[in-house]
Amino acid sequence: MVVVAGSVLAVHLHQLHALRVKSVRASGPPTTGRKGPRSHYRARDFDGINAPWALSALPECWLQQRVWRGRRVEDVAKHIPAGAQRLPAGTRIELRDCRLTVRADDALVARGADRFHIPPEAKFYAAGSRLVLLRFDHGGDLRVYAPSTL
Repeated sequence: MVVVAGSVLAVHLHQLHALRVKSVRASGPPTTGRKGPRSHYRARDFDGINAPWALSALPECWLQQRVWRGRRVEDVAKHIPAGAQRLPAGTRIELRDCRLTVRADDALVARGADRFHIPPEAKFYAAGSRLVLLRFDHGGDLRVYAPSTL
């Protein structure tokens, strides 16, 4: 009996709160919004999408050969190839249709219309034809890249 009474009550309440949709005509011309005072916002230079993995995502230009990760940057820095030279800020490397611009503690990567930002702290090294990226944010990350043969 309780089940029947509960079912009847549920159906009755559902009908009271049923969704009713009606169509109406819109009046007035479409607008682009209200005009307000001029904005004083100044756009900053766009550095692109923050992408610590940017070089790994461009196998047409660089092939990732090795990666080391550790809790401390010292743990991974010991894997920098012998004889590698630190690339100073302002260094530009163009490889196929990719361009890497090394800055003081970060870098910009461009390929066509795509722009990527390798965020701080990032240091780059040249070891022969290989490119070495040492990143430290929450621990260390060292990646060694070779020019692509694709």
